[in-house]
Amino acid sequence: MSFHNTPQRHDFPADFCWGVSTSSFQIEGAGQEDGKGESIWDRFCREPGRIRDGADGLVACDHYHLWPQDLDLARSLGVNAYRFSIAWPRVLPQGTSARGGVNEAGLAFYDRLVDGMLERGLDPWCTLYHWDLPQALQDGGGWTSRETVAAFLEYTDVVTRRLGDRVKHWITHNEPWCSCMMSYWEGVHAPGGRSLADAMQACHHVLLSHGQAIPLIRRNAPGAQVGITLSLHPITSATDSAEDLAAARRHDGLRNRWFLDPLFGRGYPADTLALLGDAAPAVQLGDLADIATPTDFLGVNYYFPERVADDPSASHGPMRARLVETAGVERTAFGWEVSPPGLVDLLARVHRDYAPPVIQLTENGSTFDDVLTPEGRVHDAQRLSYLQRHLTALKQALDAGVPVKGYFAWSLLDNFEWAEGYLRRFGIAYVDYATQRRILKDSGLWYGRFLKG
Repeated sequence: MSFHNTPQRHDFPADFCWGVSTSSFQIEGAGQEDGKGESIWDRFCREPGRIRDGADGLVACDHYHLWPQDLDLARSLGVNAYRFSIAWPRVLPQGTSARGGVNEAGLAFYDRLVDGMLERGLDPWCTLYHWDLPQALQDGGGWTSRETVAAFLEYTDVVTRRLGDRVKHWITHNEPWCSCMMSYWEGVHAPGGRSLADAMQACHHVLLSHGQAIPLIRRNAPGAQVGITLSLHPITSATDSAEDLAAARRHDGLRNRWFLDPLFGRGYPADTLALLGDAAPAVQLGDLADIATPTDFLGVNYYFPERVADDPSASHGPMRARLVETAGVERTAFGWEVSPPGLVDLLARVHRDYAPPVIQLTENGSTFDDVLTPEGRVHDAQRLSYLQRHLTALKQALDAGVPVKGYFAWSLLDNFEWAEGYLRRFGIAYVDYATQRRILKDSGLWYGRFLKG
């Protein structure tokens, strides 16, 4: 099967999970309604220069009020699953009940949302943490503090007690690389830190909170499937030189193995730990066993491959590696390389090296400069082609024996794209932010035709 011979839905297993993905801060809005507390992203958006267009998430897609039509839109496509996330500060405005109590209005919103999914035949896939940490916890150190692990467990308990009778798929964390490395070291995501040591400690606490939350979820949601979602990248060396090959290995240690190895019972990779030196996290007795608590699936988010060259200078951190762009390849508006073969390589590697029982492709998507025509259409030919070719790649991975059981397009809606504000559009549905009108793009119309056979 070539990458231009698009498969049909009947080429996939009958019980394959087809969905769309969203996240709370990016679409909900209602940033100061019904008792919701401040999140680190609310604070970050108010700091000058943090968001490219100066925007914030206070309204976003107004999903908090428009959720019925958004779920209708998802149902109209023919998906059988809907991935969403809970806004922690909407449930526990100050991060813990001891500080500010549990916000009943917030829980009631998610009651309505989950019931609305079930009424429409959509299987709810709930992500507990998609980056909107309560600011009150960040004031105490955020994920660099072990107290945030305890707070996450209380939050998990509150949410799963409330929704565990109906939600049967739970994702503890979305993309720890982003919520830790980009947030505490690279400084481009909230809270905007610039310390590698802080980032590594945050990574450890996020992974620890994941492992310790699993028994809670299973207790409160009997029979549920539990996993974590990682942003993973196929990594190659810029050249075949020994230096570049070694740099690619070092980069892979931090980018991929730092998360995969401990989750699958191997502890942190020794080569990466040695390079981190004083920036390595403090690990207590029993932590690694908790992190390695078995899961039912591994969520994988795939967007682009990375090519790596050796860089002896300190400017690229202790891994001494820098990313190199491949010339002459197709790129999204984000500048990300479009590589369907990279998806095949990545899934094959995860299956070969870690053998998770099930892999769910929990995000895959692209951003292009969409234009709304006078006729009210969005002809996003590049995104349509991207979607078709990545589904072809997914079928190739399945045919090679990789246990992929689901695909979630990122995203149902254009939304608040973090530090990019509203400048980048990932949706298969266009959002006119002035009117909050939703318009299926050509890619969304095609996905619906594909799903309906």
